Amino acid sequence: ENDVYDADKAEAQAKKAQAMAQKRKGRTDANGNSQQQQHQEKDDPEWKFFDTARIHVSGGDGGNGCVAFRREKGAPLGGPSGGRGGRGGSVVLMCEASQNTLAPLRNKVHHRGTKGRNGIGKNKDGQKGKGIVIKVPPGTVVRDLKTQKLAGELREDGDILLVARGGRGGRGNAAFMTTRRTAPKLMEFGEPGAQRWLSIELRLVADVGFLGVPNAGKSTLLAAASAARPKIANYPFTTIVPNLGVCDIGDEGAGLVLCDIPGLIEGAAGGAGLGPAFLRHVQRCKVLLHVVDGTSEDPIGDFKTINKELENYDEFLAE
Repeated sequence: ENDVYDADKAEAQAKKAQAMAQKRKGRTDANGNSQQQQHQEKDDPEWKFFDTARIHVSGGDGGNGCVAFRREKGAPLGGPSGGRGGRGGSVVLMCEASQNTLAPLRNKVHHRGTKGRNGIGKNKDGQKGKGIVIKVPPGTVVRDLKTQKLAGELREDGDILLVARGGRGGRGNAAFMTTRRTAPKLMEFGEPGAQRWLSIELRLVADVGFLGVPNAGKSTLLAAASAARPKIANYPFTTIVPNLGVCDIGDEGAGLVLCDIPGLIEGAAGGAGLGPAFLRHVQRCKVLLHVVDGTSEDPIGDFKTINKELENYDEFLAE
């Protein structure tokens, strides 16, 4: 009886095996799109351009001082010999020309320097804490998250900005010895390191910035003038992140850095379209080049619309 072939049971097993295989490849949603396809769309390289980040930095605490006395043969009253504690590690931002996005700061939010070692006897100071160096791209603007007060800007390769100083190490009892107090039993605790939340903003530094309405030909012009290969298609908002390219002007080592800003629409300064996310990059361009589509219904109107949005966002850009 066990050898009898059951068609319904075989069909059920085949469906179960097919469902398990589909589950391993990626679950499907109501529209029939697999989860793997959704992850590919979500992890599209174009969406990996991060120009804003929020991080928490804290310097390492300082080491404590030491209470110790010198005990050696032939020196019964050697006096105090407690060393100082080491300073905690500081957190600094360093401009790195090879960086072009703030994605690493999105992956790791908290940055803390290591604590300084405590002082020990024989007047030996504690070891300093290890500092943290965070690499950021050129054009990074740093502000305090709560007050929005400008802390600094990193423009050129190698620029360094201290954002969280490590705590000072405490003094040992050797530092408190005086002519009247020859055997002090005092020491200091290390100071805590500075802590704060920072708002990091990237403003691309370029020589020429391309402005225009969506699908005006900015990416096509960038591809023709440089070796960059931005995404080009016949529909609006093809470019969703700024693209950079270098135009060779003949001299060795000389070139213009071109920046393709995503298309702007009416009301961009107030929050419409992709305007608020990328209008900040316009402020760092030395020259703004308007790209106007001659085949549009109102080319002059498009030009005036872009100028109006620039004026609403920053009056200096309109000048």
